[in-house]
Amino acid sequence: MIAIHQVDTASRSDVERFVRFPFRLYGDCPQWVPPILSSARNRLYRKRHSFYRNADADFFLALQGGEVVGRIAAIEPRRRNAYRGQRGAFFCMFDTVEDADVPRALFAAACDWARSRGLEQLSGPEAFAPFDGLGVLVKGFEHHPALQQNYNYRYYDRLIQEAGLHKQTDYISCYFPGDFELPERVSQLVGKIKERRGLHTVPLRSRAEVRAVAARVIAAYNAAFAHNREFVPIDEADAERISRILLNMTEPELITIVAKGDEIVGFALGFPDVSAALQRCKGHLLPFGWVMIRREARRTNWVNFNGGGVLPQYQGLGVTGVLYDEMFKTFRRRGFEHAEVVQINEQNDKMIREIAGMGGDPYKAHRIYERAL
Repeated sequence: MIAIHQVDTASRSDVERFVRFPFRLYGDCPQWVPPILSSARNRLYRKRHSFYRNADADFFLALQGGEVVGRIAAIEPRRRNAYRGQRGAFFCMFDTVEDADVPRALFAAACDWARSRGLEQLSGPEAFAPFDGLGVLVKGFEHHPALQQNYNYRYYDRLIQEAGLHKQTDYISCYFPGDFELPERVSQLVGKIKERRGLHTVPLRSRAEVRAVAARVIAAYNAAFAHNREFVPIDEADAERISRILLNMTEPELITIVAKGDEIVGFALGFPDVSAALQRCKGHLLPFGWVMIRREARRTNWVNFNGGGVLPQYQGLGVTGVLYDEMFKTFRRRGFEHAEVVQINEQNDKMIREIAGMGGDPYKAHRIYERAL
């Protein structure tokens, strides 16, 4: 018999049970990368996390004989609903043992929660915070996840569909090896495209230069993703916080920008993959977690390209080729041996085709599900 318990976010023991369940579920899984526990806890504290300025959430545990066997967060994204003219809810932080009764009970609780607020649809898993991954992994189980991306067991897809949800869309991640070279036809075109379209790259050498260009990158992000189903524009209140996150997670030379005049028309954010350090510190930053993470950022042979985009009016015009040419110059200069381009919506068929044409291997897929309420 599965019992559903709504987490009391003022209770330390309740919060701990929620954030620590994945550590037990995936304790023997070599691919899983644990979150930082302090960050995971903060997501449940309404007075600490900026997320709650524009949204609300509740958290549920599935219990069997008093033992946690599953969890889910139900979210009302008020700002996104207002921006999109929708009445939707989404879920995230979903984990379960391999027992169909558990997700069935968890999704029933999330749906009841959403209906009680007059919401009409549930979708997910979606991102709780900037740079969080989307979806349930449905392809690529043998690989460790890119930074901030979701990893789960193979049975999740089956159990979610058995609980009454169906596929909405997939996000595709592509792999490039260290000896990757742009196809000759693409390489030859890059210079011509830059000249013909008046494009140039913007080198960044210091954190001060990143701060100076951050507002323009955020404006380009807002323009590039305006038509994405989960998009909400980054406002001034969030821009400074996101800039700080970006500065903490990456390095100036791993930020690639293509511009026409003063307008940024394409960008990609590169992040050193510190998964190995996160696995070693087991969710703890103290006493040596930060040291391990910083050391891994300097010596890792993996880089993840995430948060990239091209303005809609420049898609399909070769800007992606220019962007990737510059990205992989940095890739080779830094001596990385592996690169992952993270989570491109399968509906962005222009970019998917361009990446495939350059030799990218679509080796992972994450799925978003939905159901009407």
